[in-house]
Amino acid sequence: MTDLEIEKGCKQGDNKARKELYISYSGLMLALIMRYVGDKEQAEDLLHDGFISVFGSFDKFVWRGEGSLRAWMSRLFVNVALGWLRDKKDFEVSVDEIPDAEDDSEEPDVAQIPQELIMQFITELPTGYRTVFNLYAIEGLQHKEIAKILNITERSSSSQFFRAKKILAHRILAYLGK
Repeated sequence: MTDLEIEKGCKQGDNKARKELYISYSGLMLALIMRYVGDKEQAEDLLHDGFISVFGSFDKFVWRGEGSLRAWMSRLFVNVALGWLRDKKDFEVSVDEIPDAEDDSEEPDVAQIPQELIMQFITELPTGYRTVFNLYAIEGLQHKEIAKILNITERSSSSQFFRAKKILAHRILAYLGK
């Protein structure tokens, strides 16, 4: 089934199309949620919540060509994860959690690190850092937008992103043995 066929079937309430949508996108959406939540069990619960939201929101979806279904679902699942994080109110992290970097000028060569390991490093970041890092570096939002979404200051968003980068650089350098 193509995405367009899945979309049309889901809009009509066709369970075969819903099952195909789940099979096609559940792994991708689970990985997306894991980037924000960091806990597989919680991510699986949110995956369920996200698909309920998707199935209930198909009347709002507008087909804009190949990839539009994935993009729409990704935004929806990010919002589900952010909603859970907002309810948890766990965005601020103490400065004590930042490792001291011996040499701030050394940029690690991330091309030498398996992608799965980089994603693991991101998942292991403290909640606030991980959330801001994902929104800024992966989703492409600006600190002003992130601040509004998370109900934090723009300066806090920028600071948490900087600290997340420091932690990731420290972890990557340690992995590379530097």
